[in-house]
Amino acid sequence: MNATLLLFLVIVGLTLIVTYFASRATKSASDFYVGGRSITAGQNGLAIAGDYLSAASFLGIAGLIALSGFDGFMYSVGFFVAYLVVLFVVAEPLRNVGKYTIADVLDYRLKNPRVRTFSALSTFTITTFYMIAQVVGAGALISLLSGGVVPPTFSIPLVGVMMIVYVVFGGMLATTWVQIIKAVLLMLASLIMSLMVLGHFDWSLSGLLGEVADRYGNASLNAGLKYTNPIDLISLGLALVLGTAGLPHILVRFYTVPTAQAARMSIVWAMVIIGAFYVLTMIMGNGAAVLVGREPIVAANAAGNMAAPLLAQTLGGELFLAFVSAVAFATILAVVAGLTITASTAVAHDIYNSVLRGGQASEVEQVRVARLATIVIGVLAIVLGILAKDQNVAFLVALAFAVAASANLPVILYALFWRRFNTGGAIAGIVGGIAVSLILIALSPNIMGVDPPEKTAARHLIQAPPIFPLENPGIVSIPAGFLCAYLGTVLTARRREEEEAFDEMHVRAYTGLGAE
Repeated sequence: MNATLLLFLVIVGLTLIVTYFASRATKSASDFYVGGRSITAGQNGLAIAGDYLSAASFLGIAGLIALSGFDGFMYSVGFFVAYLVVLFVVAEPLRNVGKYTIADVLDYRLKNPRVRTFSALSTFTITTFYMIAQVVGAGALISLLSGGVVPPTFSIPLVGVMMIVYVVFGGMLATTWVQIIKAVLLMLASLIMSLMVLGHFDWSLSGLLGEVADRYGNASLNAGLKYTNPIDLISLGLALVLGTAGLPHILVRFYTVPTAQAARMSIVWAMVIIGAFYVLTMIMGNGAAVLVGREPIVAANAAGNMAAPLLAQTLGGELFLAFVSAVAFATILAVVAGLTITASTAVAHDIYNSVLRGGQASEVEQVRVARLATIVIGVLAIVLGILAKDQNVAFLVALAFAVAASANLPVILYALFWRRFNTGGAIAGIVGGIAVSLILIALSPNIMGVDPPEKTAARHLIQAPPIFPLENPGIVSIPAGFLCAYLGTVLTARRREEEEAFDEMHVRAYTGLGAE
């Protein structure tokens, strides 16, 4: 426990030092929102990987693979493939057209402040879902390390307070460097753990998988152990593959680099790092299933979030557990900082400056409002994290992907590629996508279910049979988002200035002419 505490303090101290130096360089709104566009492609690629490889990846996916085999690995595949959509479809045009947020792109195309308001609402909803997953992972981790002495109700607020400190004082620059440090540490820990697992099976991956099949049956190596309904698996895949291109905290990273070329290269660097990591999750998850066992994993955390730390303890004892847990904690801190600054930027830049102040707020005012928003968002994340402390973090992130793919992606694609698209379509797409996603999530087996009286952990919030049968709403909510945006466009009046703006935006999106 002393080693764990020491490593925690070292990593926290390192990130606080970074925050201190970043705070000295954070003077303007551009510095706070996007690090003054001073981040290189390689640095940004590492930061994107650090932002993307969240608690859901390290804790949640390893746990899902350990407990559900192949079905759990589908999360890894979906998360990785999703970056192809980002690279080939949205990275360059968003960097050229926007300034700080997704709303900048929509406003440039449609020139209507109402679009900014609804886009900020979407950003807030998606980042909240994603943030809950991170603080839940932190609560489970610290509770495990303390032997249950420190419950999630105390550890979750600790993460929230640190998240507020990083963003309030250091802005995007501090957040970026915290994410870079975390990405390097996470890859190092995952590589060491995977090599140690393979060493137990004579460096044979087939030997590891064969042991999984011998112990748990061939079902663990085939689809259907968790998702008995193939439609559920397809729905999950759609949400993961399409959702990344609508995640605000990932897309905002395109604005931290100086050029669109750097934005593209950032994605290439990120894909290399992310792809390597997700291969390692397969080794770690199956290694945990064999070397730790599914029953101890479930006993430590019903959702499986402690598979990776327990594997570290089995492989290297308390010291290695301390190192891996400290890395997982750094992972959570980095991601929640990225989410928080994205949400606070939406509040300060899109709502306060652009809508309420008509673009006339000073940079000092904008930064002050962003910092106040950070505090409010941090408190909200703490409260919601405590309420959702028994949920699997990968599942929670998958829901955020579903909302992003249903609400943000349709309006982004229509704005970039459809001349007829208008304000009515943008608002209908965002509101419809969010509403359908949230309603289906509320009616799904994740929220509704009849639990036996003796079950005390991870009980369903609504004790009734689920109305919507799928765990992830993507297969219904994503087409619904596109349909709402389409109907909102064709059923409202055409505006010549919106269609004329399409030509101007098209030139800027693909040539960079006039981009900031």
